[in-house]
Amino acid sequence: MSSFSDYLVFVDESGDHGMASIDPAYPLFVLSCCLISKHDYMATVVPAIQRIKFAVFGHDAVVLHEREIRRDIGPFAILRDPDRKRAFLEALTDALAATPMAVFAAVIDKRRLQDRERDENPYEVSLRFCLERIYYRLRRQGQTGDTHQTLTTHVLCESRGNNEDRDLELSFRRICSGDNYGGQSIPFEPVICHKRSNSIGLQLADLVARPIGMHQLKPEQPNRAWDVIHEKLDCDSQGRYMGYGLKCFP
Repeated sequence: MSSFSDYLVFVDESGDHGMASIDPAYPLFVLSCCLISKHDYMATVVPAIQRIKFAVFGHDAVVLHEREIRRDIGPFAILRDPDRKRAFLEALTDALAATPMAVFAAVIDKRRLQDRERDENPYEVSLRFCLERIYYRLRRQGQTGDTHQTLTTHVLCESRGNNEDRDLELSFRRICSGDNYGGQSIPFEPVICHKRSNSIGLQLADLVARPIGMHQLKPEQPNRAWDVIHEKLDCDSQGRYMGYGLKCFP
């Protein structure tokens, strides 16, 4: 029987990773990863989000998507009522605050990356940092295995189309095979999920991505989601998250 770690990683993004065009209003690419123990995921994380869905929509088939929530479109058109939307966002923010997870994220300023003229791929740069930092965290917790046994951690990513999924898997396996800062073999396995899979973990990763980007873009702007999320960022013993749970590049 295969040996697995006690954790799952959920990955999503905000912004376009392509370099052909850069949106002046949001010139960033953000990759967000949520590290959650399987026990917590089953016992508290999934039930908490399902309770919100049942209360607001009457069922749990709705997939939480930050862009649709922000624009009150699709199933979130019911949130055009200001009071209903305020209550929904408060419940969602409270659920995020209570979620036992560690967040790892990379924010790429595509304008500055373009100036470097090194043909760097925002997605791969971000993925490498996040996988390295998650590996270090799991290794400290004894969740990567030992000389007798390797523990595999599954990393769930949302599908972005056949070609992009193929590129993602190639980059992922290259990084885990040793193309990383420590030149180490990282025991992670990618799982590509359909956009409508309704994975609660992927929805959480989606919800945290844009607030992280907006804080870097407009740090003085009130951002309640960031106030909650930054407490979840992986950090060192002094509570510093920059370079640990968050990387801003270049």
